[in-house]
Amino acid sequence: MIRWLALAALITVLDQLSKSAVVHALVYGASVEITPFFNLVLVYNSGAAFSLLANAGGWQHYLFVAIAGIAVVWVIYLIYKYPRHTLLCFGLALILGGAIGNLIDRLMLGSVVDFLDFHAAGHHWPAFNVADSGITCGALLLVWESLRGKPLTPA
Repeated sequence: MIRWLALAALITVLDQLSKSAVVHALVYGASVEITPFFNLVLVYNSGAAFSLLANAGGWQHYLFVAIAGIAVVWVIYLIYKYPRHTLLCFGLALILGGAIGNLIDRLMLGSVVDFLDFHAAGHHWPAFNVADSGITCGALLLVWESLRGKPLTPA
């Protein structure tokens, strides 16, 4: 279990360090072109994925903090329960690290710092961060694991 918690901690630290660097280097809304399809941009997201409920009036902050807190506890439980399932635990650890990284932002700032901006032909993907990447990659690993058809056996 320690290796999975260490991976989650690594994702959280990388997320927080990258956000801190961007917050100190850019002003809100500023964009720095890195490649023709990728910019760094500082935005604050008070909503969920794709800014869902960002303009809901503030109540969503408490909802997202509660959801993240419950998710953290649940993911730790699943890692503990299924330690022999390497791919499952790897995905869960990525999700855990991302959830903690974004939870820290919500608790400290009231919103999540996003800064990775990919775009093509004038269309921009919603900005995201390292934590979001961990959550997405972890979720894809969970889907992959579920498609393999192996039953989960607790420790």
